[in-house]
Amino acid sequence: MQIAQYKLDNPLILAPMAGVTDRPFRLLCKELGAGMTVSEMIASNPKLWNTKKSLMRSDHAGEPGIRSVQIAGAEPEMMAQAAQHNVENGAEIIDINMGCPAKKVCKKAAGSALLQYPDLVEDIIKAVVNAVEVPVTLKIRTGWNPDNRNGVDIAKIAQDNGIQALAVHGRTRACKYQGFAEYDTIAAIKQAIEIPVIANGDITSPEKAKFVLEYTGADALMVGRGAQGNPWIFREIWHYLQTGEFLESPSIEEVRNVMIRHVKGLHQFYGDHMGPKIARKHVSWYLQEQADSKEFRSTFNRIDEGAEQIDVLNLYFEQKQQAKAA
Repeated sequence: MQIAQYKLDNPLILAPMAGVTDRPFRLLCKELGAGMTVSEMIASNPKLWNTKKSLMRSDHAGEPGIRSVQIAGAEPEMMAQAAQHNVENGAEIIDINMGCPAKKVCKKAAGSALLQYPDLVEDIIKAVVNAVEVPVTLKIRTGWNPDNRNGVDIAKIAQDNGIQALAVHGRTRACKYQGFAEYDTIAAIKQAIEIPVIANGDITSPEKAKFVLEYTGADALMVGRGAQGNPWIFREIWHYLQTGEFLESPSIEEVRNVMIRHVKGLHQFYGDHMGPKIARKHVSWYLQEQADSKEFRSTFNRIDEGAEQIDVLNLYFEQKQQAKAA
């Protein structure tokens, strides 16, 4: 899998997710097998570039691999400026967001709301591609509602105007994250264009990954919610695609080590106040598959101190290992 001059380690990409794919999580997913990661979306409005949130979202210090930064907005000129600004700050690929279904994004006619306006889509793509020397990619949905799946038309506009790779989430804007992703539109898009197509939506296991790749003919896969609390999914999928065999699930000890390292990374990245708050959702995702974790997660969500979070996590895993040994 290659995006312009950049060759990915493998065809598995961590999807950009607001509030999730921060630097600590990107580092972890890359370490555990993601071929590339994409940053959380950064607003195109220059007034927001120096806010704490935007500065943290654009922090790629020490990250290995290709630095792909996603920008969101609805005004071509502003999007072009945002692309230039992020390239100046180290972005090696600019990704345009036309896939986010969030109300606060769509009400500004950005994200997946743009799919209703093909002429504006073309204007934005042209402006961004002409503004920077680095490759520009695009993320879309299949359309804006099930009766208006215009993903193929948008894909052709993207290819004709210089987009180097296209990621497609197998839902419409109206579907948000409900129901099941459909892959027929992604397959049709792959048939219609020559640039690399990245399939996204409901990829939660190695078997599903293989099915989606084969069904759509896509060049790569993008994993979003399937990686929440499960950064191992990338190495598991890649192993299965290469060998047809299932990789052993991570041991309790590895889950403990990775989770605690992740939580400590969040504390360090966000600071004493926000770090513990942000750690709560990640810990909940890590432990939601554990049958006995509901009460612990409730307790953990009331802890405000980083050091105490680490202490109770260590105690939780020690008790689990003791119970296993008994």
